[in-house]
Amino acid sequence: MSAFANLRDAGRQLGPLLAGALAGVDDPLLLAVIPNGVPVALGIREVIGIPVQALPAQRSDDGVIIVADADLAGRNVVIVDDGVETGTVARAAATAMVESGVASVSLAVPVCSRAALATLQHRYDRVVAVVRPIVDRGLARHYDDFDVIDEAEAHRLLADDPA
Repeated sequence: MSAFANLRDAGRQLGPLLAGALAGVDDPLLLAVIPNGVPVALGIREVIGIPVQALPAQRSDDGVIIVADADLAGRNVVIVDDGVETGTVARAAATAMVESGVASVSLAVPVCSRAALATLQHRYDRVVAVVRPIVDRGLARHYDDFDVIDEAEAHRLLADDPA
């Protein structure tokens, strides 16, 4: 049996854990990694009402390039994605956030392998995950419907969101 019905359900389950982790953090902002972080972030927002913005991630042979918004300086941000397997995107996002001058950076993902968690805890102020498998067997195994979307659909979901 999978832990999550789909990406949005994963966000709904992640929401209460994140709310507890962010207790006392002023004015947090969810940064949804494009594309699959968007439905997860929207699920979180349904539960705890934190605003969501897109976080573009350009994947190439050289790794991942995160394009951080210049207006993030001094903000408390939460990077949201569909999960962490190798941690490549999460590491790049943490670096980009530090370089942009955020006040704090958290990572919220439905699934994070324990091996990745061990390295990411040194890059983030807090890491929140619902499922922390000992062995990484791929993110899709944790979802009944791993409803992967493309970049255009991610932007459409954000544009259609009433918040």
